[in-house]
Amino acid sequence: MAAALALAATAHAASRPRVLAIHFSLEINPVTQDYVNHQLDRAQKDHYDAAVILLDTPGGLSSSMESIYKKELASKIPVIVYIAPKGAAAASAGVFVSEAADVLAMAPDTNIGSSTPIDQSGGNLGSDLRRKVINHFAAKLRSLAENHGRNGDWADKAVRKASNLTEQEALRIHVIDVLAPDLPTLLRKIDGRVTIPNHYKLHTANAQITYASPTFFTRLLNTLIDPNLITLLFLAGLAGIGYEIFHPGVVLPGALGAVALVTALFGFSVLPISWAGLALLVLGLALLVIDAHVASHGALTVSGLIAFVIGALMLFRNAPAPYHANLWLIVSIAAVLGSAWAFAITKAIQVRRTPVSVGPQTIVGEIGEFRGDGQVFVRGELWRAKAPEGQLLRRGQKVRIDGVEPGLVLDVEPLDQAEQATVS
Repeated sequence: MAAALALAATAHAASRPRVLAIHFSLEINPVTQDYVNHQLDRAQKDHYDAAVILLDTPGGLSSSMESIYKKELASKIPVIVYIAPKGAAAASAGVFVSEAADVLAMAPDTNIGSSTPIDQSGGNLGSDLRRKVINHFAAKLRSLAENHGRNGDWADKAVRKASNLTEQEALRIHVIDVLAPDLPTLLRKIDGRVTIPNHYKLHTANAQITYASPTFFTRLLNTLIDPNLITLLFLAGLAGIGYEIFHPGVVLPGALGAVALVTALFGFSVLPISWAGLALLVLGLALLVIDAHVASHGALTVSGLIAFVIGALMLFRNAPAPYHANLWLIVSIAAVLGSAWAFAITKAIQVRRTPVSVGPQTIVGEIGEFRGDGQVFVRGELWRAKAPEGQLLRRGQKVRIDGVEPGLVLDVEPLDQAEQATVS
């Protein structure tokens, strides 16, 4: 009897549907794109009955957005997008990811919409470019919505007029398919539903849910592509390597600089950058270095700081609004860099104008002692010396240093008896 019950329980567990729930509460970019697409591949490869994307995103890069929704469309298992938890939103690029789902659901107190493309400054595009881009994305979103049996007119408004809806409004005009307070309830509600256009029959009631979240490494890479951090890492990398070049053998600044520079280059490879901005950034730093070696009275430093600020602001101008460098951070860095550079150059000029305090010339006027064999002992060192013509020096005699000839030979003059007595 016990064996029969155990066998029945095993058979029930084996027939229980399995769902992979993919937490996605980050921006849409190449890093998070790889994470989501990998999880969708995993769900398909491991024969899950469905994949659920738990979505909460402000949007991101259109190229990454397209990669994700194309992966959804190509999936061989049902893909469900659930905008959750409470307070979550699917904005901008997130709307495209949502409308590409076989089932689109929302939790209470959530919203969806505002998919109008914007320029690098967060404002509207120019009239000609705006018309092309708006028409392009409006057609894409309308197609995704209508092909999945949803409201194509609203999809058009989401792009053209930045329309945004609450979960109740979205359900009422059929922008989404279902409302649910939590994931298990959602899976029970949609069980048995046949999806459009793929005609998947969903088996999700009482499903065994496996949750997937971004790994530490994914979150780290997502942090490292912050434009402000990339700019700081780029500057730190150049500074560290530059210090190592001018002070070889220190090692640590060069090693850390190399790590920072490679990390910044990773960010450059992920985000769309402006090469003109990068060139201005490098030019600005070069002008600061040049000003330390020429007398420009600060003109090159001012020019370099202006080039740095403009270059840093232009660097990510091709990226959407979430990926722009902060103006006040860039200005603050420029102010700190300018102040430090002005202090360093001022000190360098003061050092250049200070009379020589080291070297052979400083020995002139000192009193030494003749040690024989043409050598004089002065300041704890033995120097070659030459007495005035016709004068002989005796060992132990005090002499005054009158000058230094080429070859570091001292001109010396013997002290008279009175002077020797005074020195002694």
